[in-house]
Amino acid sequence: MTTGWEAAVEAQIRSAQERGEFDNLPGAGKPIPGRDLPYDEGWWIRSFLEREQLPGDLLLPTPLQLRRRIEKLSAEVRDLPTEDSVRAYVAALNAEVVAWLRTPTGPRVVVRPVNADDTVRDWRAARERAAAERVTAAAEPAPPTTTPTPGRRWWPWRPR
Repeated sequence: MTTGWEAAVEAQIRSAQERGEFDNLPGAGKPIPGRDLPYDEGWWIRSFLEREQLPGDLLLPTPLQLRRRIEKLSAEVRDLPTEDSVRAYVAALNAEVVAWLRTPTGPRVVVRPVNADDTVRDWRAARERAAAERVTAAAEPAPPTTTPTPGRRWWPWRPR
């Protein structure tokens, strides 16, 4: 048994189908994505992150975000131009770590400030390796190119 408003809604749907408003909709005839997968309570979060192309690290608690940033520190400072900029980056990261240590929230994870001198030493070593690789690549002779030797020109034979 249907109530009055349910009958009105069904009538509107039926009339829209008769007018063809549901024909050629995007995704018509395609399977529903994730239909065969088990139910996941966070499906909408995952789809939002994929649609907006956001990293999943944003959902991590603060200490884990800091740990990830510390782990990726050498890759992040690799392209910085000067030692002062590397030290400034490390100082900013250490300020965030100290701020979290003063009022810890989230899971208890060990997070320690980064030693700026060690980071600068690693940064210098990486730059020296890259410079040595560039010098080595520039010093290697280019492979010889073979130029075709000019042969006898062929002229089409024409009767005189």
